[in-house]
Amino acid sequence: MQLIRPDININFLGNRKIALSLSAVVLLISLTLIIFKGLNLGIDFTGGTLVEVKFHQQVEIAKIREAITPEGYGKAVIQEFGSPQDILIRVQNQSDVESSVISTDILDALSNQFGPDQVEMRRVEFVGPQVGEELKSAGMWAVIYTLIGILVYVMIRFKLRFALGADAALVHDIIIVVGVFSLFNIEFSLSVVAALLTVLGYSLNDTIVVFDRIRENFDSNRKKKNPENEAIVCNQSINQTLTRTLMTSFTTLLVVISLYVFGGEVIHDFAFALIVGIAVGTYSSIFIATPIMLSLEGKFEMSEEDLKALEAKP
Repeated sequence: MQLIRPDININFLGNRKIALSLSAVVLLISLTLIIFKGLNLGIDFTGGTLVEVKFHQQVEIAKIREAITPEGYGKAVIQEFGSPQDILIRVQNQSDVESSVISTDILDALSNQFGPDQVEMRRVEFVGPQVGEELKSAGMWAVIYTLIGILVYVMIRFKLRFALGADAALVHDIIIVVGVFSLFNIEFSLSVVAALLTVLGYSLNDTIVVFDRIRENFDSNRKKKNPENEAIVCNQSINQTLTRTLMTSFTTLLVVISLYVFGGEVIHDFAFALIVGIAVGTYSSIFIATPIMLSLEGKFEMSEEDLKALEAKP
C-alpha cells in the first residue's frame, strides 16, 4: 500500500531549528511540572490498601463513594475492575490504621448501604510505605538501565553518535509522557512504568529503522565521486522511511486507542501512556534523533548550494 508518493521530499532537517525549539519548550514545561507540581503517585509507590469487592448488581461509583465517605475514605480511588459489578477501592496509606481494619470498615459501610447479601469481599492487598519506596526506586532504575542498555546496543550496532542521538530522543519521549501525567494529575503506578518501558522499545524501533536507512545511504554516498553532504543524505533517508513510520504508528495507535476505549478503567492509564508515547516517539524519531546525531559532529555546516539541494532534492 503506497499512501505517500515515493518521490516525496519534505525538508525535515531544514526545519530542525523549529522542531528542536518546540521540543525544548515542551521539555522545559514538563520538567517544571514534574519538579514543582509532582506526580499523583498510586499506592504502588506511596503505600496503601487495595480492596476488591463484587456487587450482585451494578452500582454507581458515586453511591459507593457516598457510602464510604462517613468512614473517612471519601478520597479513595474507586473504579470498575473487569465488569460493572467488580469494584476496586484504593485507599492511600494511613500509618495508624491497619489494612484489615480498612477493609472491614469498607465492607461494613457497603453492606449497610446496599445490603449484606448484595456485596462480597474478593481480596485485600496492602502495600507498606517502605515497599512503596522500593518500588519507586526499582521503577526509576528500570528506566535508567534500559537507557544504558540501549546506548550500548546502538553504539555497537552503529556508532557512538547514533547511540547518543537515539538515547536523547528516548529521554525526550519519557520526560514528555511523565510531564503529561503530571499536567493532568493522572495516577502514576507500576503499570505506567511498564508503559514507559514499552514506549522506549517502540520509539527505539522507529529510530533504528531510520538509522538503518541512513547507514545504507551513507555507504552508497561514500562510493560517489562527488559525495553529498550528510544532512542531505539523512533527509533523504527520513523521507524514504516515512511511509513505514507513519503506517506503523497509525496501526499501533488504532490498537492502543481501542484498549483505552474498550479495555476498562484498570488499563486506562497504561493505554493513555502508550498513546502519548507512540505519538511523541514518532515525532522524535524524525525530528530529534537524526538532527542530534548530526549535530554531534558538526555535520550541519552546509554551504548555500547544500541548503538549496536539501530543499530541492527529489
